[in-house]
Amino acid sequence: MTFVARMESRIQGFAVIGDLKWHVWDGVVADLWDVSCGDNAEGYYVSPDPRLFVTLGVTGDGAFVVEGAQGEPRRHNQAFSMAYIPAGVPIRGRVEGLKRIRHLDLHFDAATLTRRFGRSLDRDALQMSRLQFRDDRIATLAGLIAAECGSERKVHDLYGEGLLNALFACVFQIDRPSAARRRTPLSRRKLRLVTDYIDAHCLDRIRLADLAALTGLSETAISHAFKAATGVPPHRWQMQARIDRAKAMMAHEAASLGDIAQATGFFDQAHLTRVFKSVVGLTPGAWMKSVGRQ
Repeated sequence: MTFVARMESRIQGFAVIGDLKWHVWDGVVADLWDVSCGDNAEGYYVSPDPRLFVTLGVTGDGAFVVEGAQGEPRRHNQAFSMAYIPAGVPIRGRVEGLKRIRHLDLHFDAATLTRRFGRSLDRDALQMSRLQFRDDRIATLAGLIAAECGSERKVHDLYGEGLLNALFACVFQIDRPSAARRRTPLSRRKLRLVTDYIDAHCLDRIRLADLAALTGLSETAISHAFKAATGVPPHRWQMQARIDRAKAMMAHEAASLGDIAQATGFFDQAHLTRVFKSVVGLTPGAWMKSVGRQ
């Protein structure tokens, strides 16, 4: 199901420059704003979803001032000044001396975040307002996300989702689970359920969210439990399933490697060759010779 950002806002004195640029990833809506500011520009905002506000640039000798429920003012007067607003928390914003502001808004679904990180996520952190802070790592990630929103040629969604996972890990200080803790493998029933699903859909895009839904686990938990049971992560299992399909075609059909690569979900022949060698230990040509196919 696609996540849709919802926010109540009442604003005056702002005018959007150009077109609003945005992008939707799994559980996240990213809005890239570029607005001019009148002398008395101000707004009131409240959202049922958590939101991260990141200033990308300001023009003018002043600030965008954010006030929470307690009236505590926080000034955003330089690039990569940020604010985190929990779900349902109203804020007011007003402009003091600014002519223009560019900013990135990330609206996200808390349930999706919990699904991704499981027990590693501190749920209390989602309820804590942070109306003004800076962090170099978050700034770098937010800049890359903003660039992707503004790009005319979008790359694969896994790129943006990876950036978002890293950003949320920094924002909410999500620690890596202890490596010393022994991972509990999937039960035999759940492992069969997951492997059957991957084998049947190996030519499609399979997300951890899909596997998590099958097992009732979080994305983090299913990844660790699957690897504990099989010795490889889910994506590697999927690549092995694709290679099995490619082997069957090479053994019984006269198709070219380029056609086989296309039919088995690889970008091209070179991509098939790299993955095939990493899985099988031989190139496709060497493998075909080993099974009597020239």
